[in-house]
Amino acid sequence: MPETAYTTCPLCEATCGLELTLDRGAVVGVRGDEADVFSHGFICPKGASLGALDADPDRLRAPRIRREGKLLPASWPEAFAAVDAGLTRVIREYGRDAVALYLGNPTVHTLAGGLYAGPLIKALGSRNVYSASTLDQMPKQVACGYLFGSPYAVPVPDLDRTDFLLILGADPYSSNGSLWTVPDVPGRLRALQARGGRFVVVDPRRSRTARAADRYVPIRPGTDVHLLLGLVHELFARDLVAPGRLAEHVAGLDVLPELVAPFAPAVVAPRCGVDADTIAALATDLAAAPRAAVYGRIGTTTVEHGTV
Repeated sequence: MPETAYTTCPLCEATCGLELTLDRGAVVGVRGDEADVFSHGFICPKGASLGALDADPDRLRAPRIRREGKLLPASWPEAFAAVDAGLTRVIREYGRDAVALYLGNPTVHTLAGGLYAGPLIKALGSRNVYSASTLDQMPKQVACGYLFGSPYAVPVPDLDRTDFLLILGADPYSSNGSLWTVPDVPGRLRALQARGGRFVVVDPRRSRTARAADRYVPIRPGTDVHLLLGLVHELFARDLVAPGRLAEHVAGLDVLPELVAPFAPAVVAPRCGVDADTIAALATDLAAAPRAAVYGRIGTTTVEHGTV
């Protein structure tokens, strides 16, 4: 007799609720949980595939140790003993930085991962720690570390109080906002439009979010940095920069005009494929909106100069 179980997807920060159908312990169906306060039934292709992933015949269900060139099943005590012997030998011969650790999303997004990943990193004593973030969004975290004092202080737009939103390299309609971790992202973007606000999507691909946007701006892949520098140049050149009450929280603003001087819209347009008039119009929209926000995601960080 099939049973229903509820869980939270561990694959990204959106933390969508899932409704699982179980038959004798096997996951035979995965649906979005319509009662979930965050996702309201939303499900992405990754979440929908969790049942197939769980039943994958290549999935490891027990430890394996390489013996005589073959990976053979082993007990947990044998596996831990092999890990201890291997790590001890490598560290003794080559030092702690000869060891690297990778933490994937399903580990990071669990309570156990939060409790034990830190002590494990400390015990290994290696500088070489990698994660899903180092594969795709580390430039954003580096920039946030310099700007806000912590690589985890990643700002996200306040959708309910934004009048103009510029989205670069992100598809929140497909990811349910991912890093935003807010309920009903598509509904919130529609509400932004309903109250007279606008959002523009810059992306090489006409994504689901781009199709719903007030304006879609195609861009040459990997050239977001040129568009962004052109926007900043335009804001300063037309005297549209007015930090107001935020001035006391900003440092280095006086040196930016000189840094972006070479990147006029007419100069960057051939590089990024966005014409100079469009760059100027986006700068105008950003400056004119009472409450504007710029949000960049994976498309802006998996490229050269991703920290900009």
